[in-house]
Amino acid sequence: MPGQILTNPTFALQPAAEQVALSTNYITNFDFLNQYLPDTYEKEFERYGNRSVASFLRMVGAEMPSASDIITWNESARLHTKYVNCASNGVLNADNATITVNDANVTGIAIRVGQTIMLFDNATGASNRGVVTSVTLPNQFGVAYYEAGGQSVAGAGNTFTVWVYGSEFRKGTAGMVGSLEAEPVIFRNNPIILKDKYAISGSNMAQIGWVEVSTENGATGYLWYLKSEHETRLRFEDYLETSMIEAVPAEANSGAIAQNLVGSQGVFYVVSNRGNIWGGGTPTTLADWDTIVSRLDKQGAIEENVVFVNRDFSFDIDDMLATLNGFNGTGVAQSASFGLFDNDVNMALNLGFSGFRRGYDFYKSDWKYLNDPTMRGNMPTGNAAANVNSISGLLVPAGSTTVYDQVMGKNAKRPFLHVRYRATEAENRRYKTWITGSAGGAATSDLDAMEVNFLSERAVCVLGANNFVIFRYGA
Repeated sequence: MPGQILTNPTFALQPAAEQVALSTNYITNFDFLNQYLPDTYEKEFERYGNRSVASFLRMVGAEMPSASDIITWNESARLHTKYVNCASNGVLNADNATITVNDANVTGIAIRVGQTIMLFDNATGASNRGVVTSVTLPNQFGVAYYEAGGQSVAGAGNTFTVWVYGSEFRKGTAGMVGSLEAEPVIFRNNPIILKDKYAISGSNMAQIGWVEVSTENGATGYLWYLKSEHETRLRFEDYLETSMIEAVPAEANSGAIAQNLVGSQGVFYVVSNRGNIWGGGTPTTLADWDTIVSRLDKQGAIEENVVFVNRDFSFDIDDMLATLNGFNGTGVAQSASFGLFDNDVNMALNLGFSGFRRGYDFYKSDWKYLNDPTMRGNMPTGNAAANVNSISGLLVPAGSTTVYDQVMGKNAKRPFLHVRYRATEAENRRYKTWITGSAGGAATSDLDAMEVNFLSERAVCVLGANNFVIFRYGA
């Protein structure tokens, strides 16, 4: 029976940060009645390593300025015409029929007289080819079939898919009647303002400590406020990224709207609404990945993709690839399997993979944000069919795309995923920090304290969300 990690003791989740200076933040044991001096370690031990979760957007995106409250861009629509919810009034073996397009959000069909179409029954797969003889209503057209047997199935009660594959005209006739205008597909997002502040009194700034603190950026010293100020800065920098990932727009009649807050469209929100969703937790077999590849074929077919994963997803990929390469589950590769020098038995066995190719190139990268227990790393998977909030990974296309930038008024190459921050020649709100008060070098007021203020105004732009895949446990 395999062992398991016990639930008690568990990992600590209580934050170290407090709004006020409590006794737990400082050494207060001044008991001189005890003649024995304790042996203490002066340097603070970093038991959680690098606690920052930021890095995702720095790896896959870029930052660029924006001078407006609204960021808009235009993405290309499909080139060819296809409708998937059509009805036919033709009976079985009818030579002619009238087709009605019932697709949602279609107010006028892009089908013209003389075009040749394929009619495909959604239930049985029976098909016909025909030529359009008339366009009678904004969503209705007449068709004459090429087959002598006429319409292959009765139209009553059936739904059909129709797409245009060409045209045919008689000799000596006029050209095509009407033209097609490219329809813009415009998306938009708006930036949000993020703020934070750290305050310390002038008296406490002059208080020496017994503990030598260290910070993630390498700063050290015996002044405790150095650590608290740095952690505030580090926390704010994390929020700059996690806000772009998790932000959602405020819905009508919501409490946020009542506070005059509008929210923003974060990465998870956009991909969940305009991208692709894998609802089974993590794909664990090649058949699962074939399903993903098949969907990507129908989207932008981007050649290289990066999959940002949590630990379980990473192990599932490793196990799948190890099995394919002859790993027998006993810790030894059975054949010229994987890893440096073919994983010789006298060397450390490498059970991890950085990527694979299955139709497209997929590069795997661990995403700390999905593993950190103070963020998404401690969310229960629950019922895999019902829990849509536990996310195990995100597939991001690599490279950039060309879009029409409404603000710039021209085509521009942009990474699929990037951040726009508010900035003009007079004001740059990418990352603002300033000190107020009368301590720590500030001389802006009579407040006997130093206040370090942080501010940013930004939004994330997800271009071509149809090329992204979000992996979650809910169907």
